Amino acid sequence: MNREDKLVLGIDPGTAITGYGLVREVDNQLECEGFGVVRTSASDKLERRLQEIYSGLEEVVKKHNPTDAAVEKLFFHRNVSSAMAVGQGRGVALLVIANAGIAAGEYTPLEVKQAVTGYGGAEKLQVQEMVGALLNLDTVPHPDDAADALAVAICHVHTLSTHALFEGHG
Repeated sequence: MNREDKLVLGIDPGTAITGYGLVREVDNQLECEGFGVVRTSASDKLERRLQEIYSGLEEVVKKHNPTDAAVEKLFFHRNVSSAMAVGQGRGVALLVIANAGIAAGEYTPLEVKQAVTGYGGAEKLQVQEMVGALLNLDTVPHPDDAADALAVAICHVHTLSTHALFEGHG
């Protein structure tokens, strides 16, 4: 399977909103195969919210059958409860990926920004605008969580391409 046969699912985890984006590389061009979010209600108990994230992501995997996936790594938050919530959403995303037998990558926000914009300190809007440009979209993807998930997928596509180049010269 060459890298053009790969469809990458990027995930921006959270418990309120989990973003997802699907990116494929064809003839050295990136193509967006879809994006969206799984939303949960703050009034629901945590276990119900995690179940909704699981079901939503599982549905995306079944519908699109990605070959690879990538999830944004947790970085230290000043707000511990926010970090915990993101970590729980990440765990659910990784479980969906593992249960589907999909190879997964994990990237820090800095790595994602670097891959998409060439600058690890890029602002959120710069990343979103570059995602739109790299995927030849008419508008910046919304909501932000979906755009961030597409950025994670783009980062993974670049990583797969780099690995393929090194394997070809090994």
